[in-house]
Amino acid sequence: MIIAHNLGFPRIGAQRELKKAVETYWKGDLDEAGLRSIGQGLRKQNWLLQQEAGLHFIPVGDFAYYDQMLNMTALLGAAPSRFGFADGAINLAQYFTLARGDKNNFAMEMTKWFDTNYHYLVPEFLHTTEFKLGSEWLFEEVAEAQALGIKAKPVLIGPLTYLYLGKEKQADLNRLHLLPKLIPVYQQILARLQAQGVEWVQIDEPALVLDLPQEWVDALASTYATLSQGSPKILLATYFDSVEEHAETLKALPVAGLHIDLVRAPQQAECFLRNFPKDKILSAGIVDGRNIWRCNLIAALQTLQILHKTLGERLWVAPSCSLLHVPVDLTQEVNLDQTLESRTLKSWLAFATQKLAEIATLARGVTLGKEAIATQLAQTNAALESRVFSPKVHDQAIRHRVAALTPHDAQRQSPFAVRIATQQARFNLPAFPTTTIGSFPQTADIRAARADYKKGRLSTAQYHTKMRTEIRHVVQLQEELGLDVLVHGEAERNDMVEYFGEQLQGFAFTEYGWVQSYGSRCVKPPIIYGDVSRPHPMTVEWAQYAQSLTTKPMKGMLTGPITILQWSFVRNDIPRSETALQIALAIRDEVQDLERAGIAIIQIDEAAMREGLPLKKTDWPFYLDWSVRAFKVCSTGVNNTTQIHTHMCYSEFNDILPAIAAMDADVITIETSRSDMELLDAFHEFQYPNDIGPGVYDIHSPRVPSPEEMLRLMHKALAVIPAQRLWINPDCGLKTRGWPEVKTALQNMVTVARQLRGRAVV
Repeated sequence: MIIAHNLGFPRIGAQRELKKAVETYWKGDLDEAGLRSIGQGLRKQNWLLQQEAGLHFIPVGDFAYYDQMLNMTALLGAAPSRFGFADGAINLAQYFTLARGDKNNFAMEMTKWFDTNYHYLVPEFLHTTEFKLGSEWLFEEVAEAQALGIKAKPVLIGPLTYLYLGKEKQADLNRLHLLPKLIPVYQQILARLQAQGVEWVQIDEPALVLDLPQEWVDALASTYATLSQGSPKILLATYFDSVEEHAETLKALPVAGLHIDLVRAPQQAECFLRNFPKDKILSAGIVDGRNIWRCNLIAALQTLQILHKTLGERLWVAPSCSLLHVPVDLTQEVNLDQTLESRTLKSWLAFATQKLAEIATLARGVTLGKEAIATQLAQTNAALESRVFSPKVHDQAIRHRVAALTPHDAQRQSPFAVRIATQQARFNLPAFPTTTIGSFPQTADIRAARADYKKGRLSTAQYHTKMRTEIRHVVQLQEELGLDVLVHGEAERNDMVEYFGEQLQGFAFTEYGWVQSYGSRCVKPPIIYGDVSRPHPMTVEWAQYAQSLTTKPMKGMLTGPITILQWSFVRNDIPRSETALQIALAIRDEVQDLERAGIAIIQIDEAAMREGLPLKKTDWPFYLDWSVRAFKVCSTGVNNTTQIHTHMCYSEFNDILPAIAAMDADVITIETSRSDMELLDAFHEFQYPNDIGPGVYDIHSPRVPSPEEMLRLMHKALAVIPAQRLWINPDCGLKTRGWPEVKTALQNMVTVARQLRGRAVV
């Protein structure tokens, strides 16, 4: 029998139970015992679901109250010393302090998990960093699973990936030199798991898909030679891209099995099959763990049958990666089919629960032959055919508009130096202009009004009155605080991507399709199922109303094409580059309508530009070419006096600064507070030519930085960026924060701007 197994399952719960429990705990309305009880219930539910689906080995340790990398930091007793946790052991309250900060410490840095929209907490390393067993949670969860009769396969982030994805906090430190101190703790962990009767342990080394320095690759052999001694069988898992350049090295490792991603990199199967060791299993990641489209079972089965001829029973079937990146259960989506006015869309999709069934079906098909799964194959074939021929998917007018684009459509009227002079004359802004990134707190009243409007309990007129009241409040507050460039606060928006997708042709929406972005933050990505266009203006009415309330510049707020693409579940039947240009043309139409309506500053957020970068550098030029082109198509059809802003957050920009400069936004705002302005060093070295707004306020933490702290950050910025090109702003939008902390933080920010204007720094 071919083994079916899973690499990881969504931990948030089908109804976001974990999110709600964690946030209730943070508010003090749920004690630790209550939170742990809810966590235990969710784990049990997930394990039994996978067991009932027919999976043999089930991941344990993929559950986290905040983040799996933070779990490893806790397990390894590696909390940054600046937090002052004395003995290395980390309790739950301290765990959340690492994630959220406290009055004395800013939170651990957060960045994207490879090229996904999931964020992990970045380990911090010093020469003096020590490792020791710091929590018992993994071993407790293994015992929980075993008590339920679950064949537990514990999941660990591998030592090389853990170190590689961390950050040195001392300039002369090489993270790899910490490996000898780290390996003994992994040995202790593996020995404990073996003592618990664990047969297999999954060690994830996704860093192997990156362009690793050779010394890191060379460390593989000795690391796993040590770890495999006195250990359960090790399944070394890679995902998100190809590791074929390391195939011979990986096949030679003294591990019992390898997992490879055959969705993102199907071509690597051939080199792994060649002389594959007789004493290893190969886990084939054949079901897409990152997108929601139904698996083409016929094509997947053919691939598996080829593998089976060589491997026999040493073939395992799995998703390409953890199912963390997809929603929990499609059966909850009772209204999804209304999008296409026929019962078709739902048949094209598979969420995490449905993917479990696909994995089990494929394993059965390989073992027993395709006749054993004939019904499932027929159903899949019918669904795939209906998608190919659906008139709702294809719009020739949109295709023709994309094909007609010329280089002129991606170029501003004049260079930045000319534009900025005309913009300064128009706006007459002071030195160090202050602004925010767009959103203000989304209160319970705002969310209730949106829900009531959606359910028909509020008329359009009533809803608009409520939203205008909130906009008026936000504009008045910003004027009182003394901000220079204002925003309308985005009260009417549920999410920066979902809001636009709901108004664009070619998008569909779920009710419960939540996925975790970071911590308790969950998003509900739209589904791009067809060609994209803009039937009507999307933001003009709100922006015009907000501008009517003030004489100060009001920013129009839009989400850029790459971010919409990255934060949606994207169709897989045409190139992503073509979908990006379709979205860009829709946003271009909106930009031009805003300009005609008198909105002179327009922000087009591209928070996800960096995260979309391919993991292999050889693939970068093509991606950067079409992604920059998409941004320029949407942003360049305006006059010199219209100022284009963009925002990017929680990414390393050093290696793509030429592309960011090529986007030619008049002002870029970026996250810099958690990195203590480190990102600006790269902008300085590159001599980035346009205006920059470095974030001085980490909005992902409840702590409010003092004016002194913000001023220190701005002095660091002034050391590398000319004063005349600096703006002052928070790291990101303020929708998740509460009003008291927002008011105080923004007042501090304005105070700092005024202090800087009073000094001879300009």
